[in-house]
Amino acid sequence: MARSLKKGPFIDVHLQKKIDTMNAANERKVVKTWSRRSTIAPEMVGHTLAVYNGRKFIPVYITENMVGHKLGEFSPTRTFKGHSSKVEKVAKVAGAPGGGAQGGGGGAPAGGGAGGKS
Repeated sequence: MARSLKKGPFIDVHLQKKIDTMNAANERKVVKTWSRRSTIAPEMVGHTLAVYNGRKFIPVYITENMVGHKLGEFSPTRTFKGHSSKVEKVAKVAGAPGGGAQGGGGGAPAGGGAGGKS
């Protein structure tokens, strides 16, 4: 559910103060933050924020397209290693003892089945 427009976007106060001081001094430096819940404001554009993902800080350069999104969206917390392919699954089943394409498992007889044409 989205936040009420009446309340406005949420930005942690400590993060907002750091951004305001950097804008006043016209400096650009990396700011470490744990505030993944803060919304990206237009004042943050051009800054680099190191957002904590639970293990390490991920540097995120803020662009205009990111305004309105949350900081946590740009520092993933999980590493995707890919889906297993069907080829790997077939190889595992075929190589397993007692199962797979060749096997003397308890299946139907090799001849015609009960409902097939002879």
